[in-house]
Amino acid sequence: MKSGIVYLIGAGPGDPGLITVKAAKAIEKSDVIVYDRLANPSLLKYNKNAEKIYVGKKSSDHTMSQEDISNLLSKLAKEGKIVSRLKGGDPYVFGRGGEEAEVLFENGVNFEVIPGITSGIGGLAYAGIPITHRDHASSLHLITGHLKSEENSLDFESLSKLDGTLVFYMGVSNLENIASGLLKAGKEGSTPVAIISWATHPQQKTIITTLSEIKEKGMPENVISPSLIAVGTVISLRDKLDFFEKKPLHGKRIVVTRARMQSSTLVEMLEDLGAMVIECPSIVIENINEDDLKREINNINSYTHIAFTSQNAVRIFMDELLKTKDARSLSHLKICSIGEATSNELKKYSLHYDLMPERFVAEELAAVILEDLDENSKVLLPRAMGAREILVELLTKKCSVKEIKIYEAKKEKLEEEIIEQLEMGADYITFTSSSTVSNFYDMIDENIKSILSSAKIISIGPITTDTVGEMGYKVDAQAERYDIDGVIEAILKEEISCLEDQED
Repeated sequence: MKSGIVYLIGAGPGDPGLITVKAAKAIEKSDVIVYDRLANPSLLKYNKNAEKIYVGKKSSDHTMSQEDISNLLSKLAKEGKIVSRLKGGDPYVFGRGGEEAEVLFENGVNFEVIPGITSGIGGLAYAGIPITHRDHASSLHLITGHLKSEENSLDFESLSKLDGTLVFYMGVSNLENIASGLLKAGKEGSTPVAIISWATHPQQKTIITTLSEIKEKGMPENVISPSLIAVGTVISLRDKLDFFEKKPLHGKRIVVTRARMQSSTLVEMLEDLGAMVIECPSIVIENINEDDLKREINNINSYTHIAFTSQNAVRIFMDELLKTKDARSLSHLKICSIGEATSNELKKYSLHYDLMPERFVAEELAAVILEDLDENSKVLLPRAMGAREILVELLTKKCSVKEIKIYEAKKEKLEEEIIEQLEMGADYITFTSSSTVSNFYDMIDENIKSILSSAKIISIGPITTDTVGEMGYKVDAQAERYDIDGVIEAILKEEISCLEDQED
């Protein structure tokens, strides 16, 4: 039996981009991933084949006791498995990683600790608060606000004398006692306090108050767990240094319905703008008519033009072609592309389009191709089952066209996690094709269909907009450019319009 090992991994404060390279590599090679509530679930994507075990804990609600977690890690490793134990923040900063490591040592289990960015540092940075600053704080102090027993108490006398930033973890329920204790020990009532909920997540929210305001008014409204409490004059720099919560789509819940393999670019762009993205792929791409495709690839020299109307068509066609030929086989052809996304997919195969319309719809593509055709031309058109017939109808008026249906966009299965996210509502839903509209509508039950009325619907173009209308709903904004950039621009314009309406 192979020797098992446990990696105690700091998963960072929440933003999955803050995971370390070493941590990501450990996750990738693991047999089992044991994760808690504060580790971002998207980190599980680094290893889709590993067994996943959730041991999440929150105050007074334990899925599994700490002792059971430690014993589980030992058991898995003794079975010869590579185990990644994902812990929010850093495993040794109020993460009870030391306790788990002790149990592993006592059980003779190999382990390694991979540090992570603790929320007391990363969370404050995302809130626009530098934890140290020469004009404000010469030290930093990370303090638990949730002591092991009620008999213990914080040493407020010592804490109040520190010339640095105080950061309390797990202290929300004890906030008023913390404020009173610091004030009683001599801390100035005007000292700023920042309460940062869900630090580094898209739903991050920061509330600024003072020690005296907390004593007089109590807990501020809308404070949710998990939250950090920061105390110190360095908080006054937030107005200048806040970058995260000022992002144009910060906190907006946006549903992306593209196929899994296509959604990454749109998701990344939305997340960079601060959005909380709910990935709800409504289509799965399935290759069809493979023998027909092989036959036309073998007969590729008989064609003068090849037209691609989607990224999927490019990918499926080229992957099949490269099994027996190379890109030089297309050197005699005029390559026609419907738009930039399709053209970018061509670039992945070192190909460049010859013809592309300014507006990315079939009628416009047909117009630019027709200008380049004569009666001796022959066009190969590999595309999706169910695609609109207008392109074939227009081109066949001038020359021979061979259409091959090489893939089908089928309905995806709606996962339980996605259903829970959709039930919480959304600000926007994006549709990038007619099939994403119809499939999404068919996938969701009556309880979730209200989201199509409550959220703003963003369409990539007129054909998709028509399909939304056929389903009985209204598109709030249609992309001016019929591509992903256009979808992003439409959302941003809608946000600006909403802000202007609020000001009026």
